[in-house]
Amino acid sequence: MSRILIIEDDPEIAALQRDYLQMAGFDVTIAGDGSEGLKSAKGADLIVLDIMLPGLDGFTVLRELRDSLDIPVIMLSARGEDIDKIRGLGLGADDYMQKPFSPNELVARVQAHLTRYERLTSKATAPRLSARGLSIDRSDRRVFIHGQERSLTPKEFDILLFLMENPNRVYSKEDLFERIWGLDSLGDSDTVVVHVRRLREKIEPEPQNPQFIETVWGVGYRFRI
Repeated sequence: MSRILIIEDDPEIAALQRDYLQMAGFDVTIAGDGSEGLKSAKGADLIVLDIMLPGLDGFTVLRELRDSLDIPVIMLSARGEDIDKIRGLGLGADDYMQKPFSPNELVARVQAHLTRYERLTSKATAPRLSARGLSIDRSDRRVFIHGQERSLTPKEFDILLFLMENPNRVYSKEDLFERIWGLDSLGDSDTVVVHVRRLREKIEPEPQNPQFIETVWGVGYRFRI
């Protein structure tokens, strides 16, 4: 049974999320603030993290979580500002949901992220891929540029790995959203644009003139070899 950690300071909202996730068969733990959430994160398979928390806010919690965990994190916010979404995704969130939302949609996203994560971490393939100085280690989930390691968020790594495994083939942002996030119409495929931009900043010598992940205008992205 997968363990879900909810970090939410509103008891009613946390209880509603817990009840729906438990009905879906998950083992659910609730933490009422950021500090408690960090202490409870070990052993979780997925974290549902609110941005507006007392003490440590959700961004701070996410930053500290990503120092040691690469499990899926879904961020929640009552604010509809794009800057919150971009910041959360840039810090390593896997998904972003704006309150209020359907509890059933939350359950669907949790299930999709867990399925995708389990598939990626259990995939038995050759451990390393390389192309023109870029090297990616599947087993350790590490990326190197000419021997120097680059730190990627889990979804940045997943996008890079998928494109490297399927070189020269063009994928739309909708294709990538479905394949990487495991979601179809749920969520926001523009999330892919944010992650690709961040990824280029980390692996490309000139992010504005990418050598690895090319944009095929009007179509999507491809990894060029």
